[in-house]
Amino acid sequence: MSTLTTHQQYDFPTDWNSIKDRIQEIEPIKYGSTRNFENGALTLLGPYISRGVISTKSIFEHIKSLDLEWKPIEKLIQELAWRDYWQQVWVEKQSQIESDLNFEQKAVLHSGVPAAIVEANTGIEAIDEAIEMFYKTGYLHNHMRMYISAICCNIGKYHWSAPAMWMYAHLLDGDLASNHLSWQWVAGTFSNRKYVANQENINKYFNSAQRNTFLDVPYEAFNNLEVPAELLQSKNSISEINYPESISPVDLEEKKTLVYNYYNLDPLWYEGEDVQRILLIEPAVFERYPISQKCMDFAVGLSANIKGIKIFVGSFTSLQTQLKDSEIVFKEHPLNTHYHGVQENRDWMTSVKGYFPGFFKFWNKAKKELVK
Repeated sequence: MSTLTTHQQYDFPTDWNSIKDRIQEIEPIKYGSTRNFENGALTLLGPYISRGVISTKSIFEHIKSLDLEWKPIEKLIQELAWRDYWQQVWVEKQSQIESDLNFEQKAVLHSGVPAAIVEANTGIEAIDEAIEMFYKTGYLHNHMRMYISAICCNIGKYHWSAPAMWMYAHLLDGDLASNHLSWQWVAGTFSNRKYVANQENINKYFNSAQRNTFLDVPYEAFNNLEVPAELLQSKNSISEINYPESISPVDLEEKKTLVYNYYNLDPLWYEGEDVQRILLIEPAVFERYPISQKCMDFAVGLSANIKGIKIFVGSFTSLQTQLKDSEIVFKEHPLNTHYHGVQENRDWMTSVKGYFPGFFKFWNKAKKELVK
């Protein structure tokens, strides 16, 4: 796997062969020691996991097949487990993840999204460059996501929810559980400890040498830091998107139908079987949880890997009515609770289910299955 050296190398092809190649290129040991650095050995598989093209289970099975010692690969497997953990929280808590979950966010002075974040104009070079490339590529390094979240919530004193939706809207790997709960972790509403990072930390991990920014302070200074002038203005950042063309009702067949959506674009689901395959795009979902045009186009591009896929733009109820008595099959997901038909389970790395108040309680149980 070629190690990233610049933002421009964040590239996300949509064809199935390229995705399979990317899985083969994972460097689990190198990932563990370099993942926090901008040019670390990242897997860049997040967008394909979030869109349900591949699963944490399939990636773990590939890593396991490499027959490597556990300790040096544990960090990558643990990061995969974080995804499963956040999903389990979402399954249990449902829409509660959209508001302060366990603790009320403290010292909130502003709402909306800092204009300096939206416009990539914070004055912190590494941050601004990353946001500019974010709009172009749909990707942010995980460490950078934490920096941005901390600036919004704990330096700018904004409530986490609006900036989290801004980030979700532009992430190719946008996932409400991973995104929103990570923001809550930073803001101190998932756990009661807030995350901050100073300029020295950013310089270390993002190959920068900048000084004299509003983050260029020792950590003890954050407790009494005034909101920087750069962060006082807010801005609305959500824009409308164009939906792909929907099939005509006359093109729908009355036969067993698999319903795909933004979170399930698995090309191997019932592979080779004679079924009808529908990508359901519900405008109501995207009005509630907006995404960028880039993200919509990426999802539609991924759906091309599903042989015979048809796109239906409308509500599930409308689709169900037009399918009449056809059997409908779909995968379990918190955004699918209004679906009716045969619900199938998603793939998970382990059998550990339910809500755990902290990741490591979940991990300790999951790890017992994974190290067998």
